Amino acid sequence: MQTQTRDFSRLYWQCRRGMLELDLLLQGFMERRYHLLTRPQQRAFEQLLATSDQLLLEYLMGRTVPIDTEVANIVQQIRKAAEDQG
Repeated sequence: MQTQTRDFSRLYWQCRRGMLELDLLLQGFMERRYHLLTRPQQRAFEQLLATSDQLLLEYLMGRTVPIDTEVANIVQQIRKAAEDQG
């Protein structure tokens, strides 16, 4: 359990990008939806976090679609979570 908490904390810290839009989208997703992801989806989320801020913003604004289908699915989930949040 402690390892899961450390992993969550590490990923949550990686969601802090220094760009308010990204911070709100990514941290909100971590707080509300990350625990519902399957392990492969969690790995795809980690892969998404390795993306540059500019490309990440392009993905999350819907201007560009990731080539990797698992990552594209996570992007859609983040966008949906943001829409649901209002």
